[in-house]
Amino acid sequence: MLWGIPPGLLLIIGAVLAPLLPGRLRQAWLTILPLAGLWALTGTADGVHYGFTFFTYEIVPVRIDGLSLIFGYIFHIAAALAVVYAWHNDDVVEQVSAMAYAGAGIGAVFAGDLLTLFVYWELMAITSVFLIWARRTDAAYRAGMRYLVIQVGSGVLLLSGAILIAHETGSIAFERMTLGGPATWLILIAFGIKCAFPFFHNWLQDAYPEATVTGTVFLSAFTTKCAVYALARGFPGTELLIYVGAAMTAFPIFYAVIENDLRRVLAYSLNNQLGFMVCGVGIGSALAINGAAAHAFVHILYKALLFMSMGAVLHRVGTIKGSELGGLYKSMPFTTVFCIVGAASISAFPLFSGFVAKSLTLSAVAHDGFVVVWLILLFASAGVFHHSGIKIPYFAFFAHDSGKRCKEAPANMLIAMGITAVMCIALGVYSPWLYGLLPHAVEYEPYTASHVIGQYQLLMFSALAFAVLMRYRIYPPELKSVNIDFDITYRRWFPWLYRWIISKTAEGWRSILEDLRKGVSRVIAYMFRHHGPEGVLARTWPTGSMTLWSAILLAVLLLIHYF
Repeated sequence: MLWGIPPGLLLIIGAVLAPLLPGRLRQAWLTILPLAGLWALTGTADGVHYGFTFFTYEIVPVRIDGLSLIFGYIFHIAAALAVVYAWHNDDVVEQVSAMAYAGAGIGAVFAGDLLTLFVYWELMAITSVFLIWARRTDAAYRAGMRYLVIQVGSGVLLLSGAILIAHETGSIAFERMTLGGPATWLILIAFGIKCAFPFFHNWLQDAYPEATVTGTVFLSAFTTKCAVYALARGFPGTELLIYVGAAMTAFPIFYAVIENDLRRVLAYSLNNQLGFMVCGVGIGSALAINGAAAHAFVHILYKALLFMSMGAVLHRVGTIKGSELGGLYKSMPFTTVFCIVGAASISAFPLFSGFVAKSLTLSAVAHDGFVVVWLILLFASAGVFHHSGIKIPYFAFFAHDSGKRCKEAPANMLIAMGITAVMCIALGVYSPWLYGLLPHAVEYEPYTASHVIGQYQLLMFSALAFAVLMRYRIYPPELKSVNIDFDITYRRWFPWLYRWIISKTAEGWRSILEDLRKGVSRVIAYMFRHHGPEGVLARTWPTGSMTLWSAILLAVLLLIHYF
């Protein structure tokens, strides 16, 4: 640990000090912070650090092992890359909140007890919402409010579960749990909300596309992957997660295909990719946990790269609607290339990072005999190539020429995208760099003939399906519309139900309020009669009468005391 400061807390303290520095010096300071934290982390020994007793509970602010280290490494790397991408942005509030958010995510993955985890869990929610509000639009404000309610609600569930566990066991250690009583279910739901489980997922597609260009890059890296880590730490081998993960991989594909906002397409794609990681956690074997961790590592890189490229388009063109884009490869050639690298990585092309990570999870699912789940994951792999591997670069850069001409992305954006793209290729070409970081020993060779040929067949058939759909105009057109899925419950159904209930009970409420008004009026009139200017209690009483009544009251009190 650098200067004796725990990982994550270094970035939070540095973020608090950042406003004291002028523009360029502040940018340099924010860039150095995650790099310094990463350097310090590489020399830290495994084990528990800074532990102390709070009342009767053992607090473990820092626990370092193989699982937490790989997430700690990639979180520091992602923070550094995102800061470089945001060099052109001088919004102090966004800079401070982004770095504090990254620090909270790092602190959460090293938390060894549920109380420390809760503190960082809620700090992530509070700091990250400013990345949405920083866009300063009505839509961003509303999305941020919904996001904050859901994220804070997740923290409340986590704290409730932690309190119940402390009451039942006398310990708040963050370790493997078994689903049983309400305590573990509350914690699982808290993790599931942040991991965007089905029916809890709409905050992701609602909030991320409304964030700023640079804020979305930060958001894509930390919240959901922190939840994946929490699941891998707390619920490995929980079979329910296998089927939850399979559902997560499949349903976002259909929404992503019809979505017009390309950053929202990436949000659905993020949900799809999380499903692979959740499946790996549910399997729980060493190979599967390695697969989940490796997938989270590379996913942070290639998803950030895709959000960076779409952010660059939004920054230069002013829109990210697929129906309004096309032909931008002429104006933004470097951004186009970097987007294609991200698309190839998320699609798991051989020699790109997604291939060496995703195959671990698929192999673990097949090895444990979950044939139906394996087929769903295979379908989801084809689907992600369809909407993220092809749709994103095609509609942004190669579809009908929109006639828009703009400058290439700013230099700092290109630097961040270039470094991220190189990492995506390097990890795919030489998998030992990734496998050496995994929490369990790896004896796995991704580049076998069957793996490579099978993956190419899957990708080529998916590309053929896209080409046929486009050729015969069957592919859903890019429409200027907003798609609603489960959020229809709180966007339309609940408001409609509220209005219906009010309409049916309005007459009764009016009658109750009228009776209440009359009752209050009678009470006021009664009080006025007795206490008003003409009331009996307002009259002047003779001195003799007052003396008499005082003597009577005194006699009564003496008799009570005597007897």
